[in-house]
Amino acid sequence: MNQNMLFAIDEGTEEIIVSESPKGTNRINLIERISHKENELLYQAVLTLILITKDPNFEPSIFKAMDKVCQLLYSKKSK
Repeated sequence: MNQNMLFAIDEGTEEIIVSESPKGTNRINLIERISHKENELLYQAVLTLILITKDPNFEPSIFKAMDKVCQLLYSKKSK
């Protein structure tokens, strides 16, 4: 994967927002929006990723592991 996928949740529409950031840039490009109902597992994984960032005892290693889970789930969905 040459790009870093970025994940967010649009709370208003309950959609997963998938973006990418080409290595070596600070640009962010929207790839797609995925309905919560279309991919429940990825939605829950992204929610967990967001919760990890809000933890007062934030652990970068846990964040990286959960981000890998999100990347894997998304790559399996894309095939």
